[in-house]
Amino acid sequence: MYCDKLNVNTLTALLADHGVQQAVVCPGSRNAPIVHNLDECPEISCFPVTDERSAGFYALGMALHTGLPTVVCVTSGTALLNLAPAVAEAYYRHISIVVISADRPPQWIDQLDGQTLPQSNALGLFVRKAVTLPEFNDSDSEGHWLCNRRVNEALLYATQQGGGPVHINVPLSRPLYNFNCPSLPHERKIVRLCNGAPENAEPMLQQLYMAKRPLFVIGQTRKDEIPDNIISILSNRHYVVLQEPLSGNESGNCVDEMMHMADRKENAQPDFILYIGGTLVSSTLKDYLRRAKHAVCWRVDETGTVADTFMNLCGIVQARSEAVLRLVGGTGNETWYAYWQHLLEKSKKGHRLYTPGFSSMLAVKKLEENLRVFDPNAMVHYANSMPVRLGCIYAQHHIDCNRGVNGIDGSLSTAAGCSLVTPQHVYCVIGDLSFFYDRNALWNKTLKGNLRVLLLNNKGGGIFEKFATHLDNEPDRMHIMARHNTLAQGFCLDNNIEYRCANNEKQLDKQLLWLSQEQADRPMVLEVMTRAENDWHSYQEYFNKISTNEKRMENHWCPLKSVNTPRKTL
Repeated sequence: MYCDKLNVNTLTALLADHGVQQAVVCPGSRNAPIVHNLDECPEISCFPVTDERSAGFYALGMALHTGLPTVVCVTSGTALLNLAPAVAEAYYRHISIVVISADRPPQWIDQLDGQTLPQSNALGLFVRKAVTLPEFNDSDSEGHWLCNRRVNEALLYATQQGGGPVHINVPLSRPLYNFNCPSLPHERKIVRLCNGAPENAEPMLQQLYMAKRPLFVIGQTRKDEIPDNIISILSNRHYVVLQEPLSGNESGNCVDEMMHMADRKENAQPDFILYIGGTLVSSTLKDYLRRAKHAVCWRVDETGTVADTFMNLCGIVQARSEAVLRLVGGTGNETWYAYWQHLLEKSKKGHRLYTPGFSSMLAVKKLEENLRVFDPNAMVHYANSMPVRLGCIYAQHHIDCNRGVNGIDGSLSTAAGCSLVTPQHVYCVIGDLSFFYDRNALWNKTLKGNLRVLLLNNKGGGIFEKFATHLDNEPDRMHIMARHNTLAQGFCLDNNIEYRCANNEKQLDKQLLWLSQEQADRPMVLEVMTRAENDWHSYQEYFNKISTNEKRMENHWCPLKSVNTPRKTL
């Protein structure tokens, strides 16, 4: 019988799945559930050693001889610190030691409770990865997911890229001695392929070819990181590829719009997902993919980082995205492809038919239309929050945005820096909070006339307008939505910035021509004054009309037989 600690059972199951066969165990009370499980697990042999200083080197010797990751398990407190010499030796010799430390619950750290000290990163730079496992119960699916992901991640670091020591810290609450679980859980094991050699991605490709409903999802990439011809070839072979303007060099494929019409039934969700690139703007797409619990999900990442965005990752291909995509052969499921093409055509139709009233949405729509005619080679940066969402609707080219951590800070400075090293026009579409937060980006005499700013000023955080019905009074709206009455004109005049303003659609048309056609020797700012409630209404109305353009596609999809085609390469 195993212990009743779910995080310990998850850990034990994954240790066995990742090939651990030996564990050096040290005495203690807090680590008793872990030691019991290790001894109970038939795949793992336990070797007791009392002195932790010696135990670490015992584990090092075993790992050195077997070439397999070896566990050393200690109780809480200074027991962990006694492993430091052995761990440092393992780090510089690339030997796979898995340090497992029991810990007290975090609320008791530094509260004068026995055998407690901050353990989470106690081994510092001498481990390749340090993780702390959450305690969770049967109803806490996200806690289980986090625990599973962290154990997988640590064990991958222990064995990949030459190997090395890792640290898994396990907080445990009392009681500690309930051993009443008859079996270990079946845990998701994440694997990593390639180590830079894309041809080793064959296991992933075979699962792709067996899938009934494969889906390629491309997050943010640098311009031209994935050549357009590769995407075209995949599409011609009836593979469904979803990408936003942050990853596509050509017209985006209406991701959010399609998600508002997509079938939510299980048999209309993908059974295979290949995720490439960085973050996605579309929260509806992420929600859709997180519901695909039974999908086989792979990620291509040159660093091999475990990024489990959709909560169903089974493997990472550690290689360049372009190289892996060029290996993809065969053909997708034509009916599955036709379903998504139907969604795309309906989305494009709704897109063409909708014209917003005077709003930030209208300003972005008209700017993008002007750029296609008057400045097609321009570089366009969008700030985070509402601007980048509007860019995903109207941009038909690659756009840049600081989506690494999605902060509002630095968007204007990033565009300004880009403008200093290119002769092309660089546009920055930015909201008022982002602009005023980063306005010192324009406090720079080296800036030139190729920097053009479209400032969408609705006097607050317009994206928070969706919460307006929950904010009963003006102080709440001021605090949460950051309401203000600040204008950019004075700052622009002080810094020799050409400035124009638009308060209605007629002025907007005139000033956008100025912004996109005028030759200038200094930066240009067009401030468009709108109302937050109008901006949010236009955004909501757009998606409402898209989704009611036709009923949800509940009746347009039926389960299909597997398509298993011979492999070809691009």
